[in-house]
Amino acid sequence: MDGISQAMMAKEASQVPTVERSSDAAQLKEKSDQFEAIIIKMMLDNALEETDKGLFGSKDPGDRIYKSMYREELAKASAGSFGFSELLFGYLSEKRD
Repeated sequence: MDGISQAMMAKEASQVPTVERSSDAAQLKEKSDQFEAIIIKMMLDNALEETDKGLFGSKDPGDRIYKSMYREELAKASAGSFGFSELLFGYLSEKRD
């Protein structure tokens, strides 16, 4: 390669954004916790489906929305403590290295 091509490649390489390993691991942990929250939410939705029907069948229009939001926040709060996140984080960390 000539000097101009090498200079252009060096300039392009300097513009590539880099991510530090510690922040990369933190992002991976955050995403694995979010994935675990989704799994927990799905489990809660299935487990509590029978209780949503109620005794009389008539509910307020926002009742289902409120319960869904409650389960979502409950899942987010408990994410990271069930072990799915740790398994996924460990697996993806090994694959990345």
